[in-house]
Amino acid sequence: MAWRRPRRPSFGLGLLLAAQALACQAEPQAITVWRHQTGDAEMAASAASVDRFNRSQGRRRVQVEAIPQGAYPQAVTAAALAGRLPCALTLDQPQVPNFADAGHLRPMAQALRPAGTESLIAGARSLYQGQLYAVGQFDVALALFARASVLQRQQVRVAALAQPYTATEFRDILRRLQRAGLRYPLDANAQLTGEWAAYAHSPWLVSGGADLVDRRKPSRAEGVLNSDAALAVVDYYQSLFAERLAPRKPVDDLAFASGRAVFHFTGSWSAADYRRRFADDLLALPVPDFGAGPKIGAGSWQWAISSRCAQPEAARDFIAHLISSDEIVAFSDATGLMPTSAAAADRSQHFRVGAFGRTFFDFAQAQAVSRPATALYPLISSSFERALQEVREGADSAQALDRAVEAIELGARRQQRRGANHVSP
Repeated sequence: MAWRRPRRPSFGLGLLLAAQALACQAEPQAITVWRHQTGDAEMAASAASVDRFNRSQGRRRVQVEAIPQGAYPQAVTAAALAGRLPCALTLDQPQVPNFADAGHLRPMAQALRPAGTESLIAGARSLYQGQLYAVGQFDVALALFARASVLQRQQVRVAALAQPYTATEFRDILRRLQRAGLRYPLDANAQLTGEWAAYAHSPWLVSGGADLVDRRKPSRAEGVLNSDAALAVVDYYQSLFAERLAPRKPVDDLAFASGRAVFHFTGSWSAADYRRRFADDLLALPVPDFGAGPKIGAGSWQWAISSRCAQPEAARDFIAHLISSDEIVAFSDATGLMPTSAAAADRSQHFRVGAFGRTFFDFAQAQAVSRPATALYPLISSSFERALQEVREGADSAQALDRAVEAIELGARRQQRRGANHVSP
């Protein structure tokens, strides 16, 4: 075989290929995420958190698409059914089991470092069938707002975490205030519709020894939602309106702010406005105890990874960044929303020990109850809302609960007949 002189390597071509390889390596991996559009402070805080993540490393780059909150549920549902969800997205916590059950979400099987999900309060973790599907950077807590000067003048004791009002005691206080000339001493937010009923009042069922459904078998509501314990709680709820202790149809949402109501049963989202108005006279008291200790709802907007995500590790890195203590503190300080870890709360401006907001964090740690983690939850929630609406209007409590039970179990049977493991998101 004839010997051939070897070709000299083309250094120009080699340099070109090397430069192209470096350029490819330098190009950050794009992650598209969706979030609901909210107030200016929250959107600015979220944008700042995303910017810090993008600047902290060169491998990932998050691109946010903000969708108006009113249109967000429909947009997410349509994208899920079409198989076009983004890599990561925000979901209202009660929606998470439904989307997880339908196969639209990817479980977060590994720990989210550096903070880790074990550092988060229960309301900030969405579990479905033993797996974690979403985590929250913030949460809210319910309380009874009151004014110290008013309670002192009316000789009403100040409830505390260790000594809440019993349900009977609280109603007796409202009756006494009514006799003293207050037309409606309690603002119970009866004008709110949708998820408010289940979020605010199903924990009262748990406090009274009942629940919306059997959490071990969520398709069963018989003997749970219409149990004697549930009936006692719903009868109590009805008495608040039948006795005119709370208005059935409030004329506005200013009853507490204007002094017409002594108590306002609402969430930590009202604290900033009330603090500006009443300063140190404002109190946040625990909700009434129906027998098993006061209970409040848990779970707000959370972050999840879609099953369509082609860069799940990148999405995990981003979500791990969001629930780091530093980011939770920064978000809380900028928005006034409650942090979801004790370490972050201790460092936060509004929720550290000694701050007014610390009460809400203590309530969330001690009293919060998540809503049932089942794909049937939308039906459960709407059925319970309908029952409470009927009860407020004077319907028989037992019959209203029986109708809710029938609707829930009928929906469960229909689901089983379809041979599906989920209802549509």
